[in-house]
Amino acid sequence: MQTNMLRLSLAQTTLSWEDPKGNLAHFAHLLSTLQPGQTDVVILPEMFTTGFSMSPKGLAEPTEGRAYHWMAQEAARLSAVVAGSIMVEENGQYFNRLLWVRPDGSYAYYDKRHLFTLAGEQEHYSPGQKPLLVQWKGWAIMPLICYDLRFPVWSRNQYRYDLLLYVANWPAMRIAAWDALLRARAIENQAYTVGVNRIGDDGNGYPHCGHSSVYDYSGGCRLLVSESAGIFTLSLEKKEQDQFRSKLAFLNDQDAFEIL
Repeated sequence: MQTNMLRLSLAQTTLSWEDPKGNLAHFAHLLSTLQPGQTDVVILPEMFTTGFSMSPKGLAEPTEGRAYHWMAQEAARLSAVVAGSIMVEENGQYFNRLLWVRPDGSYAYYDKRHLFTLAGEQEHYSPGQKPLLVQWKGWAIMPLICYDLRFPVWSRNQYRYDLLLYVANWPAMRIAAWDALLRARAIENQAYTVGVNRIGDDGNGYPHCGHSSVYDYSGGCRLLVSESAGIFTLSLEKKEQDQFRSKLAFLNDQDAFEIL
């Protein structure tokens, strides 16, 4: 079913370090403030069950593990998609995997392509090999993860998506880059662009200051949450974006190339 309006709920909060059970209980409490039919997509931060940990052994789970089943339960309750990334173990490898879980329990997933070398993420996780484009309520959506934000070619809007989505554990020391890059991705792709970040210190002592935000197709800021914790819901209008793209058809002049 195609709809003009899409309601997004951004979950910005602290995370308990390497504590999947505690984090799932925390998010269950947080999401209890949402009522069925109140939103279309709930967006959780990167590695929302553990924090951005480089210790997947003993913490990672199968794709259809405890976190997936909790997400599916919440998606069914809310009649909404629930999305966020977790540690996944598959065939002897570990992935930073974003799950896109629908109300009927079906799901799609995206493995983080750009692993954060400053933290040694590439030493513990395998990189994703392909982007993900999902359809929901008539909207084409591309979900990505944190460090992907720094690499515009990977998010290039050759697919004519309507919404670009980043989940993250982006530290406070580089929050100016987060703000600038999210706006840049929105402008260059003429697409609503959403970033969901965490707050609080991680297990390595790095502070995070949130700044979960939504930018529109022209780079206008529709939502910017500083360090507050909670669920923040807003509606986006597809018709506005379509009219803007029709008037300023910059996407038609993109360079043609493929990533090998």
